[in-house]
Amino acid sequence: MKVVAADSSSAILNEKFDPLTIVATAAVLVDSPYREARGSLPEPIYADANKGYEVIVHEAELCLNLLEKTKADVVHLDISLGAISLEELSPIQFTNMKISTLGKQHLLKILPRIRKIAGEITRKYGIEVLAIGKESIPVRIAELTSGANAILYACEKTLKENQPVLLGLPSKCQPRISDESAYLYSLMAAEHDVRGFAADQSGVLEKVHISEVLNPIARGFRALRIEPKT
Repeated sequence: MKVVAADSSSAILNEKFDPLTIVATAAVLVDSPYREARGSLPEPIYADANKGYEVIVHEAELCLNLLEKTKADVVHLDISLGAISLEELSPIQFTNMKISTLGKQHLLKILPRIRKIAGEITRKYGIEVLAIGKESIPVRIAELTSGANAILYACEKTLKENQPVLLGLPSKCQPRISDESAYLYSLMAAEHDVRGFAADQSGVLEKVHISEVLNPIARGFRALRIEPKT
């Protein structure tokens, strides 16, 4: 089974480790053995961290864009609603779901746009778009892939602005960085070989100094302090 999935991750943090902006999103194509992306479509987004639910719409759009270049059997989005088909989802069903009041409000704001994109995917490609969330390994791979690309985008930002950047990484992952690429490996149980990857085609990694720190206010999260080399 070939799966197209999308997720956004990594955030620019302030010195108190509060998230300010979500840095990157990525749509990925994942096939057996489901350890890394066979193809990806990443983008920098720098979205307001307080409106993270809005990026789900862009994630769905990226899945649609990726499907123009490749084939898949199903689409997974980072919405945890028990793998229900988004075309079948309606506000009435929210009453029977274990969702917080705030979560319901956010979903109601984006549902019309999400359903429109899901409908277009089904009409064009004959496949379902599922609200499966973090239960999906392809969504996890999309999270790690967007996170790996976020490292490159943050390097570009620090070089452009000539200022240090503190980049918060996705949960429970380990970065491995060379002069040519950035990997994020999952540290979750039974996911030791699941990873995201980004190739440094602009040569930014060799121009910065990167140090890794633990996030002191969010257990399970790491951060990278990125500074221009002098």
